[in-house]
Amino acid sequence: MKSYGRIAVQLVLIAACTSWVNAQEEYGEDMRLNTNLAFTLTAPLNPIARFANFGWGTTVGAGYNFSRRHAFVGEFMWNRLYPSSETLAPLKLALHSGDLHGHSDLYAFTANYKFELRGRTLGTYFIGGTGFYYRTTTLSQNVVTGTATTCTPVWLFWGFSCSQGSVSEDQTLASGSSGALGFNGGMGFTVKVSSEPRYRMYFEARYHYAPTSRVNTQVVPVTIGIRF
Repeated sequence: MKSYGRIAVQLVLIAACTSWVNAQEEYGEDMRLNTNLAFTLTAPLNPIARFANFGWGTTVGAGYNFSRRHAFVGEFMWNRLYPSSETLAPLKLALHSGDLHGHSDLYAFTANYKFELRGRTLGTYFIGGTGFYYRTTTLSQNVVTGTATTCTPVWLFWGFSCSQGSVSEDQTLASGSSGALGFNGGMGFTVKVSSEPRYRMYFEARYHYAPTSRVNTQVVPVTIGIRF
């Protein structure tokens, strides 16, 4: 999946560069092509918030402006989520070792509609859409399940399976993954930061939801970046 993520980023960057080259004659507030690049700080929501404290990542996108107010934006988002100490505790106990670390990665490929009200310096917009969300979990070493281990949501978060209230025996797992179609929606503000008409810094908060197996994915990335 990581290779697919890199390929997606490369394709979006190529599209962005192509957009810039092809749009030179139309460069200005009414240019048809748009791109964006941003850094994200992510707040997990329940049920993910029971396992992860915070996250960070990046967003890249490219799209088409139908008018000053209406636009299509295709985006790739990656976020790294960090688990709480309580989330690792049952697995450390099963290993009889405190030397265990882990993280979760969230990849999203989305198609979005944006409605924007843009002034000379300031602007605001609403954005939302749908796409494919893929979440992975990775541990620093294999965990082997034993007998009579009570199944709690923590084990499900890391990708283990359960049966009749107990973690299934003899599972050897260091990573897990789940993908699902999901949706997103939010709003942002823009500020003109250059004499060039199209460069604007943007601040955005957007809710993302996907019914990934075992534990639903719900996060709110707060985004800071540049739209042009």
